[in-house]
Amino acid sequence: MKKEIPFNDLYAHYQSMKQEINGAIQDVLEKTSFVRGPHVEEFEVNYAELMQSEHCVSCANGTDSLYIAMKALGVQEGQEVLAPAHSWISTTETITQAGAKVVFCDTEADVFTIDPAEIRAKITDKTVGIIPVHLYGQAANMTEIMEIAKEHSLWVLEDCAQAHLATHKGQQVGTFGDVASFSFYPGKNLGAMGDAGAATTNIKKLADQMAKFARHGGLVKGIHEIEGINSRLDGLQAAILNVKLKYLAGWTQERQRIAARYTELLSGIDGLECPTIAEGNEHVWHLYVVRTDRRDELAAYLKEQNVQTSINYPIALPFLQAYERLGHKHEDFPNAYRNQSQILSLPIYPEMPDEFVVRVCDEICNFYATTKTK
Repeated sequence: MKKEIPFNDLYAHYQSMKQEINGAIQDVLEKTSFVRGPHVEEFEVNYAELMQSEHCVSCANGTDSLYIAMKALGVQEGQEVLAPAHSWISTTETITQAGAKVVFCDTEADVFTIDPAEIRAKITDKTVGIIPVHLYGQAANMTEIMEIAKEHSLWVLEDCAQAHLATHKGQQVGTFGDVASFSFYPGKNLGAMGDAGAATTNIKKLADQMAKFARHGGLVKGIHEIEGINSRLDGLQAAILNVKLKYLAGWTQERQRIAARYTELLSGIDGLECPTIAEGNEHVWHLYVVRTDRRDELAAYLKEQNVQTSINYPIALPFLQAYERLGHKHEDFPNAYRNQSQILSLPIYPEMPDEFVVRVCDEICNFYATTKTK
């Protein structure tokens, strides 16, 4: 059997900085700083600086960071929030949890991010905000989105869970809107060794409100100014993230190198579309997502060749059972509907050797050369 090519190799990732990670964990154990404490405070300062923001509010996971941000923004029942039709459900389930109504917008045909024209078309007198998702590591069209937001006095919450250090026209994602949400799920470009998340902002009042809400409604133990939730980053994850922060730029360059290699070797295959980078964007390649009408056949073939792949995401949000209540039809979101059956994510991670990249591409070329369309 051929050697397995993993979709992501978190063990190799750990091995590349094992001594530092182990030392960081040991330090937390010795200081018993398990919940908040010096490692969390250090991470918040470091991450705010890296994300070019004044404030960072850490929390338990990326989903919570979206919910916490919306609560701080004052989302209320009866209001509407615009979000892309193709994303992970965290983006929209938190809108509902915050009390508002989800209004889906179709994605742009080739880049998977929310279509500004759809945003304009879906705004009503109940619309209060927009959540653009920088999907797969590529920035949404923030130039147009911010123009629309300003024109209609809407807040913007950037979902940056997959796009640490991505840029749009030279500006880093997370620095356009009122607030930005980040996930540090283990497989992310900057990943913890468990769940972890954060929100960044330049608005102090918003940062204070998010911090209060995430810590049972108060910043001082026993003093509860509001009713909040319990969503705190633990010391172990903060210490691990502090080790990893200095490597993020280098890992990003490796992802970009691997993605360029994929595109070089896969371009020109009839029936396979390589990812498109929108003009003015610097993609950070959380995922390398190809499109093909033969997606399921190709995925099955690669599995037989011991190459792991993934589908992110197989059902666009409006068509999930969770949103049946909205009564959407396939023709309401033609791009998201088409893409959901065509997308296939190929293995990509910073430690991925070039021989693996070449083999993945060879297997794909062999698939198209030796199999016929059904």
